[in-house]
Amino acid sequence: MDLTTKYLGMKLRSPLVPSASPLSEDLDNIKRMEDAGAAALVLHSLFEEQIRHETQELEHHLSYNTESFAESLTFFPEPERFVLHADEYLEHIRKAQEAVDIPVIASLNATSPGSWTEFATLIEGAGANAIELNIYHIETEPGRPGSQVEDDYIDILTAVEAAVDIPVAVKASPFFSNFANMAKRFDDAGADALVLFNRFYQPDIDLNTFEVVPRVMLSTPMAMRLPMRWVAILYGQLQGDLAATSGIHKAPDVIKMVMAGASVTLLCSVLLKNGIQEITEIEKEMVQWMEENEYESVTQMLGSMSQKNCANPTAFERTQYMKALTSFKPQHL
Repeated sequence: MDLTTKYLGMKLRSPLVPSASPLSEDLDNIKRMEDAGAAALVLHSLFEEQIRHETQELEHHLSYNTESFAESLTFFPEPERFVLHADEYLEHIRKAQEAVDIPVIASLNATSPGSWTEFATLIEGAGANAIELNIYHIETEPGRPGSQVEDDYIDILTAVEAAVDIPVAVKASPFFSNFANMAKRFDDAGADALVLFNRFYQPDIDLNTFEVVPRVMLSTPMAMRLPMRWVAILYGQLQGDLAATSGIHKAPDVIKMVMAGASVTLLCSVLLKNGIQEITEIEKEMVQWMEENEYESVTQMLGSMSQKNCANPTAFERTQYMKALTSFKPQHL
């Protein structure tokens, strides 16, 4: 059974790729992912805010009191004393590359164009095979039009593309008025792949402390419907690859995403919940299903149920919405 697929210019042993999560912070976990059958892995994210905050903190310590006391110019703290998170991230990339043979994809979580794009070159120098650009931005200014927000996203991608030669994937949000157009803009701006979709973690209110607090909720299989629809719609319309993420828990989920047009499927919640060994189980079930249904390769399945190739292309559009609502019958009255 040929499970190989191509993603970001790389030939992978299968579509099963662990996505950015705390699991990849531990080198032993990264080794276990490879042993379990991961075809590649996306490291945990490095946040723009971390780079900006730590850089400002370093500059503060280096220049403290130099204006008041000229003699202090000779007493700068040594930069080596300030171990930045960014430096640790670079070292983690190097160690991961030494520890495993599968591709290692770094994750940059960004909100705006800026000097952090220079760090993309350091990520490349540390040995990352690619960068997943996770653009996470909540626009709260009512007077700012959506077109400006979209331009910001393109500016971020363009800046990173100019800084590195390794492939760049964009992990995007679905919250655009015309996502098909935005996907095309990402593609035209040089994105080597689109990862659909970024999950915005919503805040909660703690009624005991009266504070706004984070509440991380793992995805359920139901969450895969949105990315599956857009992977199917976009397949064949872009130059770059498509990756599916969110709600992928079992082998049937992987198979559906591949049939929709995803070159890889990114696994996160299922690994956090059930353990890294779940990669092995998903692959076994996937091979069994392919054998039973007489598929010889992943390539044979790729995009076979996309909007471009399925028998009823309108099923991914408004027609399905109407059918769902008119056919549903309540169980209790």
